[in-house]
Amino acid sequence: MAVNTDLARRLGIEYRIVGFTPSEKVAAAITRAGGMGVLGCVRFNDPEELDRTLDWMDANTDGKPYGVDIVMPATVPQEGTAVDLDALIPAEHRAFVDRTLTELGVPPLSHDAAEVGGVLGWLHSVAKSHAEVAFRHPIKLIANALGSPPADVVDAAHDHGVPVAALAGKPEHATRHVDKGIDIVIAQGYEAGGHTGEIASMVLIPEIVDALDGRAAVLGAGGIGSGRQIAAALALGAQGVWMGSYWLTTSEYDLGIRPDGISAFQSAMLEATSSDTVRRKIYSGKPARLLRTKWTDAWDQPGAPSPLPMPLQNLLVGQAHRRIDAAMDPGVVSMPVGQIVGRMNSVRPVAEVMADLVSEYEETVNRLEKSR
Repeated sequence: MAVNTDLARRLGIEYRIVGFTPSEKVAAAITRAGGMGVLGCVRFNDPEELDRTLDWMDANTDGKPYGVDIVMPATVPQEGTAVDLDALIPAEHRAFVDRTLTELGVPPLSHDAAEVGGVLGWLHSVAKSHAEVAFRHPIKLIANALGSPPADVVDAAHDHGVPVAALAGKPEHATRHVDKGIDIVIAQGYEAGGHTGEIASMVLIPEIVDALDGRAAVLGAGGIGSGRQIAAALALGAQGVWMGSYWLTTSEYDLGIRPDGISAFQSAMLEATSSDTVRRKIYSGKPARLLRTKWTDAWDQPGAPSPLPMPLQNLLVGQAHRRIDAAMDPGVVSMPVGQIVGRMNSVRPVAEVMADLVSEYEETVNRLEKSR
């Protein structure tokens, strides 16, 4: 997998594996293991906290390349303050969330914790501050989880010599990205966790590769959690892979950890199969694949309100997610994860996961060569 491709040279990576994660510990470990760790920034409401976290990344990646992922929706309500947006959330939606949490036995937060609102990283203004902070660090990639970043962000990235990546769920999305200056298109199939489209990876990756016809590098994403699947993505024309879900059960993941060293959502994922996910708008207002739990089931019941548009849905459920995280109940977690969760049945260090991916990839390629 350590083939000296244009993409590998441009990103400065040994293996063509780009790993997205909200944990800086996991991102740094992916980078140290020869891939590129990409830190998800949406959880940072405070740009100074992000700055401190990237300082830590700078000191813990052995001088190897890492990137950041921001969230800039294409359309949002007119931005004002968080209070202005809160006023757009219907009272019946708030009542439903409060009632559901009570019925599921999720306790309220402490008074101090309750003062913190939802994640504001879904807003353009906050996301742009994330980009500004990131450019003060030696990042080697900036990605947008929801389409092409605004033109000024793309220009700023290129001025800093940083390539820009964007996710695409259809060939037309990919061509629009490249027309707007995007350097790397992430062809993310329906199987993926988080925000995802309706076309499966086996169909989507070659469609996007053909549509772009060499105008930009393509990373395959969605349903990738083994060396065999990496080999398949490369065989379909991708120059590398983008993996997110598979890192959630690594031992370096340090968000929401219980006293026993495992988070509630990790406990739930270790028991899950590939059939235990749903694709809903309840997480952010846009379709996202989540682990199916009592929380997701509640939104499917008769009488449940329809999800609000982004970013209002996240502001609605932001504190609910924090209550759910604090409750540490595997049956009520709210976590994006792809169908690859069926293979995520042990907690292992990132370096071990990476070594297994590379080893199985090489075994797969050798087997195919011998069968010719």
